[in-house]
Amino acid sequence: MQYHRLLPAIFILFMGHFAHATEVLRIGVLYWSMNIPGQVAMRQGLEAEAERLNARAKAAGLPMLELIPQVAGDGPGGIERQISQMQDMVAQRPAVIIVQPTDNAALAQPLRAANAAGIPVVAYDQYISGGKLAAYVTSDNRQAGYLNGEYLAAQFPPGKTLRLILVEYPHVSSTVERLEGFLDALRERQRSYQVLRRYEAVQPAEGRAAAAAMLRDFPTPGSIDAVFTVNDGGGLAIVDALDKAGRQEIMVASIDGDPQSVENIRAGRLTRIDSAQFCGPLGAQAMRHAEALARGRPVPQHTLLPVFPVTRDTLSSYPGWQGPIPASFRKSWPSSQPYWNNLPQNTP
Repeated sequence: MQYHRLLPAIFILFMGHFAHATEVLRIGVLYWSMNIPGQVAMRQGLEAEAERLNARAKAAGLPMLELIPQVAGDGPGGIERQISQMQDMVAQRPAVIIVQPTDNAALAQPLRAANAAGIPVVAYDQYISGGKLAAYVTSDNRQAGYLNGEYLAAQFPPGKTLRLILVEYPHVSSTVERLEGFLDALRERQRSYQVLRRYEAVQPAEGRAAAAAMLRDFPTPGSIDAVFTVNDGGGLAIVDALDKAGRQEIMVASIDGDPQSVENIRAGRLTRIDSAQFCGPLGAQAMRHAEALARGRPVPQHTLLPVFPVTRDTLSSYPGWQGPIPASFRKSWPSSQPYWNNLPQNTP
């Protein structure tokens, strides 16, 4: 048998198979919740960017991106579900995995499994404690809390001790950093405060439960000066409950930039400041990093996107969750940093 005559046909067959194998770059995408509007906006930004990148790849004759999406869901069940989803995704061996973690610690083992399999992992919005991330993209969460704290400190007479309710969520990095930034700003502005009570909420049902407990624990008008909520997912339900109970004397500071929260500021309905994320650009940045890694290009290890302080004074400059990020401006309240910083920050 003349094997040398078969070599060209074998080569063509092999190259045809190889071309087929590289027609797409599979990207696993693990979302957290579709009940938190800001996270929905992040997904929209991510998937719109994937479409844009695919149009560019098609024009250049490059392999296309194929997203493999999974949604974990809310609460403890969502945490457990995402662990299983990431384990399954590692077994599928996509080119890259993008994940919005439901819990900082829970995904450590699946991340280490991805590391062992040589699959780059891009986390966005939240961090994973354990294993190695190829890239991490998030809003500047400390800036978000800090903006809230310095603004709220300026709303009360000098020397007054602020009676505070904190609505926190200690299970993910973003909300921890927001609370830290908020309290740091109060201390740096030399605003004394008393934490009356802490509640935990990051989703609407948790917010409703926290509000019911708050009204039960502090039924007397004037007993609370201000409430800080780490996100609008839980915070909006708290504002609704306080408003219905006639507790308009309470000032609320929140984070995310949910359109309803922005409307509450416009209407003078409890919320005085909301440090808004640029959710669409955040998801898009995670997608750009994943695409670069899938094509073998380097990316920054850590990217922070700025957040925008929405107040009655800044409403006209805020473009909404999908951006674009507006120009820097001088703050109308006392601050050790007089100008709002609109620049993303990257580290190698």
